[in-house]
Amino acid sequence: MADDSVTMPVVNDCDPAVAVVDDVTDEMKLLGMAVKELPAHAVKDLMTQEVCVRCIFRLFNVQEGIYALVSPTTLYSLIGKATQVEAMETRSSEETEDMKILHSSQELKKSSVCSVCLGALQFSYCDERDVLVEKDHAEDFARTVAESVKEKCHEIASFSLEVSLPTVITENEEVVVSFMKKKYASEVWFQEKFSSAHISVKDALKLSITHPLEVLLDVKCGVSDFRIRLTYEHLGATSAENKVGENQCNKRLKSGAEVSSFHIGEGNGLIKCSNGTTQSGDISDLNCQLRKVGQPCRMTLLCSRTPIYIGGRYLKFSRNVSQTRWIIDDERKGEASVEELIGGNILPMCNGDGYKFHAAGREDIDVRMLGSGRPFLIEIQNARHVPSEMSIKEMEKKINSMESNLVRVKHLKVLGIQGWSLMHEGEAEKQKQYAALVWISRPIKEDDLQTISSFQDLKVVQRTPVRVLHRRSPLEREKIIHWMKIEEIAGSSQYFLLHLCTQAGTYIKEFVHGDLGRTHPSIGSILGCRAEILQLDVTDVKMDILNE
Repeated sequence: MADDSVTMPVVNDCDPAVAVVDDVTDEMKLLGMAVKELPAHAVKDLMTQEVCVRCIFRLFNVQEGIYALVSPTTLYSLIGKATQVEAMETRSSEETEDMKILHSSQELKKSSVCSVCLGALQFSYCDERDVLVEKDHAEDFARTVAESVKEKCHEIASFSLEVSLPTVITENEEVVVSFMKKKYASEVWFQEKFSSAHISVKDALKLSITHPLEVLLDVKCGVSDFRIRLTYEHLGATSAENKVGENQCNKRLKSGAEVSSFHIGEGNGLIKCSNGTTQSGDISDLNCQLRKVGQPCRMTLLCSRTPIYIGGRYLKFSRNVSQTRWIIDDERKGEASVEELIGGNILPMCNGDGYKFHAAGREDIDVRMLGSGRPFLIEIQNARHVPSEMSIKEMEKKINSMESNLVRVKHLKVLGIQGWSLMHEGEAEKQKQYAALVWISRPIKEDDLQTISSFQDLKVVQRTPVRVLHRRSPLEREKIIHWMKIEEIAGSSQYFLLHLCTQAGTYIKEFVHGDLGRTHPSIGSILGCRAEILQLDVTDVKMDILNE
């Protein structure tokens, strides 16, 4: 007769793995002792309903998590031996019959899908191609997960593990617990082992594979920007309550009886009908309530990294480059965009799925961005590589050496999520400086220079400009012009440079010409003449992020 005992690997005393093996051996001993204390007749009820051995241990609050790392064959062997010893000691015909049933059903149970965890703790699942995958224990399953992570070429310093399970798992578990309470609540072992809260399927699965994943990936699990998400779905799964209603409805339709719905009583575990009657709660009730399935859940694995942000300041030297992609009716406006010139070069370095461009405000396509530059962030989605400081500097040089010389960047660096918060704040709260070439309809006077420079923190009311009404809400905004000054141009009496510092979000072109009275006051209304802006440059964007 084959020996079903659990054997552990033999190691040399000088082997560094001796301590680990000793720990495993001790846990196996504890597991064996815990199994001996399980009531054979209750285990029989659960196995009859195709509850897997790991869910049985979990429901009985067996704390030795080693059972997730042991093959089902070994686990069933432990249960079989424990029940055999119990039957011999008690010499009970009922217990002996329980033992025979357990032995005769072991092979079947090892291959059937658990009616509670739907294969999750059996490490059986259907992959994305609906191919059945079966693993003996947690280490085998963790190895599959680790290989998938490595195949996706992710560089990680740590990881967080997420698991999503179908609701039918919780519903089936509630049915099983309710049945056990109804049948065994008066027995001592129930009060000691089964009545207290037990670990959920989700937490048991995570605890089972976390350590093997840490070993295989050579990183720790915890709060991390890199997530491994296991999503289990069962397309044929319906709620247990609906299942009962369907079964009873079918029975009554055949007999011509009145149809009534069923549910699990919350207080005493009884199975109640809508007409107030109560079912007996025997094994047939459990069989009726459980939502049985023929195959395990479909499992999909998703690896993703929370966005990383690479920020800096950009300068734009062309009056034919938009800030972001500008395509109307499949026709590009401008020769390029800042977004594409910067983001298109950074994305390959990070090997991400895509990117988004964020900036502290924006300038029109015909407005240059000079001086200290405008702060920006490139949000890289699901980056497989987080660039080093050296590679960031090399990328900065590459962008700045482009032959087109349309855009330059400086102070490029990897930023945390706080960079995005500061950027969002700066879009509306910070100050920006401009230099505008202005024409007026009369010669400029000396008094004009004094008048303009005398304004400090001038409040301006701007209705949404006519030129952007097609894409902006018709609102009225109050903005502040912090200071202004005029720089005369030699040999020209009607042209001058207007230097001004304004609150972020101020429409500068409209502040100069008045936009048909929609901006008040304006340079034109202050000087009492027509005023037009011919060229505009942004010269400084003052923010707390990425300052020189």
